[in-house]
Amino acid sequence: KIIWANDINEKATLTQKLNFKNINVVCQDITKILDERNSKQMSLFDNELKLPSYADVVIGGFPCQDFSLAGKRQGLNVQRGKLYQSMARVIELLKPKVFLAENVKGLISWENGMAIKTIVEDFSKLGYTVKYKLFNTADYGVPQTRERVIIVGVRNDLKSEIQWPKPTHSNNDVNLKPWLTIKDAIGDLEDYNLHNSLPNNGYSKAKLFKGKQGNTITKADKPAPTMRAEHHGNIEFHYLLPRRLSAREAARIQSFPDNFVFVKSTTDAYRQIGNAVAPVFAWHLAQMLKNILLKEKTNE
Repeated sequence: KIIWANDINEKATLTQKLNFKNINVVCQDITKILDERNSKQMSLFDNELKLPSYADVVIGGFPCQDFSLAGKRQGLNVQRGKLYQSMARVIELLKPKVFLAENVKGLISWENGMAIKTIVEDFSKLGYTVKYKLFNTADYGVPQTRERVIIVGVRNDLKSEIQWPKPTHSNNDVNLKPWLTIKDAIGDLEDYNLHNSLPNNGYSKAKLFKGKQGNTITKADKPAPTMRAEHHGNIEFHYLLPRRLSAREAARIQSFPDNFVFVKSTTDAYRQIGNAVAPVFAWHLAQMLKNILLKEKTNE
């Protein structure tokens, strides 16, 4: 049960409200919400904006652009890179049993590991056993080689341990299913009529200019590259058709179902899709958290 959700991007919150009924999604800067909570004006603050007093689980994806290998890698030196502190503040206030944070691969290597070390230490000081691991979503049935760091914390008074989800797919292990390819994901959308019957079927009209980020042609027999949020019109080209991947194809590659609709425009849809945690991969993470909570309940 989602009791409270937050995003600073208005279109993202509208998409959440459209696809998930009866949840409280707040479009606001989380730092302002936390500042308001600490102010004497809290009694005048809209009840819908208030953080809940408790939640079993806190999940967050604090901004990752400043740690990305594709960005300027300013990391903790800029205000946006410090937004993990807002997540830490929420955890301190709500004291959930478990929390989970997601970020880009570059978080591990930034300043020889200083960023991840600082973040883990700060979360641990709140009374949690904290671990992190680098995952490739292709290993979990997502047709995309998307590497992400997952940070999990279990409250120290709980007896449960973190057991990472085991891969279901592999590029070289014959005991597992093979990686899904981009053609597995979007091959049926080569049919013009089928593709255009689905929501969010628009695509960037930018032409191919070699040597720039995102200016690559995907390969039908390989997983897709990472779907990015800040594509600036340069999202990858279709492996067969003379155009770039559409927003719906990017959503398929991220493992979203076709009935999940992103609030337009196409640029907004690309951004939301690129910012998202792939739903199929997220399901595996959710099972991990569920197992932690069930084990704790058994130990009570």
